[in-house]
Amino acid sequence: MKRIAIFASGSGTNAENIIKYFNNHKTISVDLVLSNNKEAKVLERANRLGISSVTFDKGDFIFSDKILNLLKEKADFIILAGFLWKIPISIINAFPNKILNIHPALLPKYGGKGMYGMHVHNAVVKNNERESGITIHFVNENYDEGAIIFQKRFEVLSTDTAENVAEKIHELEYRYFPEIIEKVLLKNG
Repeated sequence: MKRIAIFASGSGTNAENIIKYFNNHKTISVDLVLSNNKEAKVLERANRLGISSVTFDKGDFIFSDKILNLLKEKADFIILAGFLWKIPISIINAFPNKILNIHPALLPKYGGKGMYGMHVHNAVVKNNERESGITIHFVNENYDEGAIIFQKRFEVLSTDTAENVAEKIHELEYRYFPEIIEKVLLKNG
């Protein structure tokens, strides 16, 4: 069984979607949810779905091996689903090509530190982009610069607001992220 640990910082809708997708899967399971936010809704979602969760602070994550050791014990792959901190190099080195992230834009556009959620959608609309979409990529030592695995595009209409773009992004995330995770895990296991 390939075990997934999901990192999330917020509401956890993508995490819940992934957990449900792999519920009763023959070879892949979500075993752990980790969050840097003790108030994150993702923790409630994990609890309701029977998934263990752990919260941590910067010290546990960056300045000690506490989270690294937990991951080595409990996970084979790591999924970032709305997690906003940079992953320490020690974790990247321990899980080479086994950390996936989803970004709400067509990288390399609108990537990097501070480019998440509505910040991305507002920028897309402000710059009159004709298309946007999602990017699923491997995580490396730089924000949003890992090898791209998958992109899905949609047309941004002249009448679209940032909220409309966000809705379209969420639909793509829910549709494609679990499926691409499954393909990568089965291929790279």
